Amino acid sequence: MAVTALATLAPVLVWLVTDPLLGHRPRVTDGEETLDLGGAPVAVAALLASLCGWALLAALERFGVRRARAVWTGAAGVVLALSFLPFLGGGMDGGTRASLALMHLAVAAVLIPGLAGGSPETRTATARG
Repeated sequence: MAVTALATLAPVLVWLVTDPLLGHRPRVTDGEETLDLGGAPVAVAALLASLCGWALLAALERFGVRRARAVWTGAAGVVLALSFLPFLGGGMDGGTRASLALMHLAVAAVLIPGLAGGSPETRTATARG
């Protein structure tokens, strides 16, 4: 639970530096529509990503996937890489690209090592066995 909370907080801290402190509001434009990325949407997106990662790891462990943590870590790396694909398109300036990339990396920097250690039950069973 702590990992999920920290992974939700990490990109919000990046947003706090980017938007209120540096004065650059992350914006994505799609045709005539502009989406301003505030702190709440950043937190919600990070929370959803964290919960999905946690659920996948729990499912892998529950269904007895061999080396579930290693499989999960590989999947998390692929998802992180794929999350950068939208930055190749248009609709955002360099500052927005940089801040969003830092937000993605902030979530990954907390979530991947935090969850790759496995659930408390798995760590306890591994330590005993």
